[in-house]
Amino acid sequence: MDPKSPDDRPEAAAPQPLEWRFAQVFGERGAGEDVQEVDIISAIEFDKSGDHLATGDRGGRVVLFERTDARGNASRTELERQDYSVPRHPEFRYKTEFQSHEPEFDYLKSLEIEEKINKIKWGQTANNALFILSTNDKTIKYWKVQDKKVKRISVMNLDTSQSADNGTTSSSSTSSSRGLPNGGSSEKSYNCANNDLPFPPGGYASLRLPVVVVTGQELNPVARCRRVYAHAHDYHINSISNNSDGETFISADDLRINLWNLEINSQSFNIVDVKPANMEDLTEVITCAEFHPTHCNTLAYSSSKGAIRLIDLRQSALCDNHSKLFEEHEAPGSKSFFTEIIASVSDIKFARDGRHILSRDYMTLKLWDLNMDSGPVATFQVHEHLRPKLCDLYENDSIFDKFECCLSGDGHRLATGSYSNLFRVFGCTPGNTEATTLEASRNPMRRQVANPTRPTRTLTSLTRAVRRGGENAGADGNGNSNDFSTKLLHLAWHPTENSIACAAGNSLYMYYA
Repeated sequence: MDPKSPDDRPEAAAPQPLEWRFAQVFGERGAGEDVQEVDIISAIEFDKSGDHLATGDRGGRVVLFERTDARGNASRTELERQDYSVPRHPEFRYKTEFQSHEPEFDYLKSLEIEEKINKIKWGQTANNALFILSTNDKTIKYWKVQDKKVKRISVMNLDTSQSADNGTTSSSSTSSSRGLPNGGSSEKSYNCANNDLPFPPGGYASLRLPVVVVTGQELNPVARCRRVYAHAHDYHINSISNNSDGETFISADDLRINLWNLEINSQSFNIVDVKPANMEDLTEVITCAEFHPTHCNTLAYSSSKGAIRLIDLRQSALCDNHSKLFEEHEAPGSKSFFTEIIASVSDIKFARDGRHILSRDYMTLKLWDLNMDSGPVATFQVHEHLRPKLCDLYENDSIFDKFECCLSGDGHRLATGSYSNLFRVFGCTPGNTEATTLEASRNPMRRQVANPTRPTRTLTSLTRAVRRGGENAGADGNGNSNDFSTKLLHLAWHPTENSIACAAGNSLYMYYA
């Protein structure tokens, strides 16, 4: 039978919203327990396989987790039992941690440099070793983490079971006054300087070199800093991104984007520079930058004015001119004192297929199609209920909070954080009106109400954008009040499964659907 044409096929039913469940938590805070500033998580990143997860904190530490439920590790009997689909959520365990950055002081500028980890990016795995880029405000480091077999030194000449007592040895061996092998002599007593390990008065008949032996099958992960990329940014680094070629990466600060080779830390190339000749003319800064997932010559960066620029490295060495500009203009007469502040893009992410870009500003999530620069293809309301409170948010600096965003591996859903340790998941495929609010706790659905505000949808003639989200002023989409002291800024979506890792203070929560 000939397959039906697309026009003859029945319309697919709208996908059902995912039912999210709690999976794991690491570093959960007990009741009444204070959170130390250095323990607050400041970066989260899955590797491309989804088998490893890295977090960075304000204390400059990087903590690695590894997956323990991988199907490839299952026995043949277990695999035979799984002839049908069994819902299993990813399970991770602590692998290792290391101190990536230390606090520093720039004496030339009289400036303290925090150890806080701003971003973490995974490199390509090679020879069973993991590679990680981590950065604070000024310095980027390239780490290699590899499992090493535990080795110990054995077969020593010295017998640690014997000890010296008041400068004499416990050995009773004697010899003639003639010279002995290895310089020994019966007329002298040779002891270690600290008298802990005695040297026989007669010396040793033969010298045995220490031997390093492997004890059992125990493996110990060891982190080693391979390269340090420093002194290339005058302003705080806000982004790093690996190139798909596996050889280069970019780092971005407020005014410049630099291109590095992973093997060369002595120089970088400035590819974007928005610094004006007169700093008084500065009206826009770079807020985020990311390489295209498959095209090594393409990258995008966002600005404080809400614009996203796509640049092509093949056009020129200094990419002052963008190849595409994505921005949404405010309606005439709607501008206010806060317009530019809330329009600033805090994070951008390419979809895995490279066709779309997801951006997060203070109020909304926007999904952009690279082939359509007239406006976003979809807009998702996240903080519309906070619009009447912008004055208060400005006074307590909450309006400057930088929320991250993420997409699912299949590109069908996206997520971002909010206040009160809440995060929101939206469906972004045609006909999908999913808009779920979850809390970073062991019961993620407890903030839901029986009849939550149904997402509203409007169609604008200018951008053909879909707008979704609650419009209830003074509360979130489910009628809950907001706690601005607890905010969920960092989260990541597993690359192949519906699993989300998010940071609430010093705790790492994981959920699956």
